[in-house]
Amino acid sequence: MRFLLSILFLSIGLPLLGQTTLEEYRTDVAAYSRALKVAAAKRDAAAEELGRARTGYLPRLSLDGNFTRTFHRYEGIEPWSFSVLPQLVQTLYGGGSVRAAAEQASLGYDIALCEEEFSRLDVRYAAEYAYWSLSAVELYAASMHEYVSLIRSLKEVVDRRFAEGYIAKGDVLMIDARLSEAEYALVSVEQNCEVALHNFNILRGVDAVQPVELAQGIRDSLAMPLRIPAAEAVERRPDYTAAQLRSAQAAAAVRTARAPYNPQVNVGVGGSWQPSTPNRDGKTTLDGSVFVQLSLPIFHWGERRRATGAARAVQRQQEWSAAQYYDDIVREEMNGWTALVQSRAQVDATEQSLRIAGENLSISTYSYSEGLATILDVLQAQLSWIQLYTNAIRAHFNYAVAVSDYRRITVQEESRAE
Repeated sequence: MRFLLSILFLSIGLPLLGQTTLEEYRTDVAAYSRALKVAAAKRDAAAEELGRARTGYLPRLSLDGNFTRTFHRYEGIEPWSFSVLPQLVQTLYGGGSVRAAAEQASLGYDIALCEEEFSRLDVRYAAEYAYWSLSAVELYAASMHEYVSLIRSLKEVVDRRFAEGYIAKGDVLMIDARLSEAEYALVSVEQNCEVALHNFNILRGVDAVQPVELAQGIRDSLAMPLRIPAAEAVERRPDYTAAQLRSAQAAAAVRTARAPYNPQVNVGVGGSWQPSTPNRDGKTTLDGSVFVQLSLPIFHWGERRRATGAARAVQRQQEWSAAQYYDDIVREEMNGWTALVQSRAQVDATEQSLRIAGENLSISTYSYSEGLATILDVLQAQLSWIQLYTNAIRAHFNYAVAVSDYRRITVQEESRAE
């Protein structure tokens, strides 16, 4: 019974001593995440690009100037000359290039927002995976410590009975071999526990060896997420929204590619300050002008057709890419839900098997102490228990990860425990 109580404490009591909750860890990981900082920088760059594209609607002020001095002085002509030409130009019609560029930039900003949101989903999933991984290896390490302790307790009984002459040397050798094997496995498990701790801490940007106590564990009650229809899951996903926006952006790129071959009209005012030509007396003149510029491309050997054809091919590529995203997300939702249901069923099955194995181990150990069972019966019961306990840990871990993955796939917030 003491053995069963220790298992109960291991599976239920240990997480209650923790300090770091899953929500706190997710917050720390999101605050430290390099991926989210990169996504935020891309969003800022897209916002600046949008502002730059919108300046195409505004008039442009420019100033051209030059100064020239010759090496030879000709009779009656000054060896220097200059000109200063300021201009204020407003585009009335640029072939649709300004509007198309602004639309592309606006869609690019929306795409950056979607990519940032999708990065946030990935970071949240990575944080939850690291949290559940650490919980799993800690439980596995604790179970291996308990397993080694059980074998050592049995070894004390075997050694005593051997000393009293009740058993043969073979029983002692078997228990020694099993203890050595268990201690070797324990070293490997402890190494995995250290690696999981490193991954856990590095992900949130703290010292890799800093100890941590988890407030939650994989054996806690985790609520099943709601089943979301595949079509609705697709509409929720920011990566699919970004794919649709890229298709619209490619359509705007077609208009951008066509724009240079459309008529363009600019109006403006300008001025000039320069000496007479040729410069005989050094006097300068100041003059102003109002102008209308018209550009009308006529024949460029099919260049317009080629440019728009290439842009349309890119548009079709983006449309098919968005369709592929749709199929992939539908498949993710269906596979994710299947994994969730199956892992939940495995949890229930392994918990029942573990209870039976625990009872069998207690009975076998007691029977051997009373001389009613062989050492092989006890060793087999111990091995069966650790295998079933390992299966239970793996089932709980798979279920916790499946919950996190399905919430990521369908963009669901965390549900309360049942």
